[in-house]
Amino acid sequence: MHISPNAASCYSARRLFSQSFHLGIAVGDVSRRAMATFKLKSSDIPVKLPEGLSEEKLLAFSPFNNWVKTLSHSLSLQRASPAHPFHSDPYALRSVTIQSFDLFGALPNQRLGFLKLLADVSNGAGETLPGSVFLRGPSVAMLVMLIPDDVAPSREADERHVLLTVQPRVPAGSLAFVELPAGMVDEGGTFAGTAAQEIREELGLEIPAAELRCLSDMAAEGSTIDDGDEGLPAAMYPSAGGCDEHIPIYMHERRVPREQLKEWTGKLTGLREDGERITLKLVKMKDLWREGGRDAKCLAALALWEGLRRENKL
Repeated sequence: MHISPNAASCYSARRLFSQSFHLGIAVGDVSRRAMATFKLKSSDIPVKLPEGLSEEKLLAFSPFNNWVKTLSHSLSLQRASPAHPFHSDPYALRSVTIQSFDLFGALPNQRLGFLKLLADVSNGAGETLPGSVFLRGPSVAMLVMLIPDDVAPSREADERHVLLTVQPRVPAGSLAFVELPAGMVDEGGTFAGTAAQEIREELGLEIPAAELRCLSDMAAEGSTIDDGDEGLPAAMYPSAGGCDEHIPIYMHERRVPREQLKEWTGKLTGLREDGERITLKLVKMKDLWREGGRDAKCLAALALWEGLRRENKL
């Protein structure tokens, strides 16, 4: 499966996680250890590697490549636009030091899962930007709404329910964290495909990917927000100060027999072989802001759904 912790609410990395290399290297220790160094071909920026991580494995890690590409593009905008606030003394990426990493999967097919690095970003005056980065790539979140099929349209607002998951989230120190279903996007996977798979594995619902609607994309359509042409994805960033993870939010709504709603409440799901212990929780949509108040995905999904309804896009 693909579910993960986000850096802020720390969803757990479940599937394929079989071996971790937590090197435990403090920033001050890195320079005292023998580290291999290579230069990125696209920019000639030096990258220092810890023991056990090869250049080949790093460059096969899409989150690292995407981070370098996105940051490089954003940095290039400083010189291109005289109106940019950093135009007079632009910042540049000087070097990257990989501090630690986690490998997912079993030998001999292990791949990078998580990466912790330190980026040296500074300008000509020697001023630096915070560069401690945790790379893990994108995820998806799913807002699944269920309405009893015996409810009249005029009463849907009172009877609309949302499926949440309750599961252990060790990084948050919790054995019963309530959240919107979510999942990591594997290499080569699609957002909609991942969302459909997570709904099937966690909730037991078969929903074709084509029937899912991306609230994040819908909100971005016609948006007047100026991102400075940085080209960031239409997604929620739960912890942009430390992590690259971004989460587009999908939705699906359907009518189901009332008895089926009762069956879902408290149902135990998840892939046991991947260490998942997931219990389903059904809450009314009008209570989602309270029931999911600790989960950034819940709050973002609710804000998008309500905003799109106000603009008659849903």
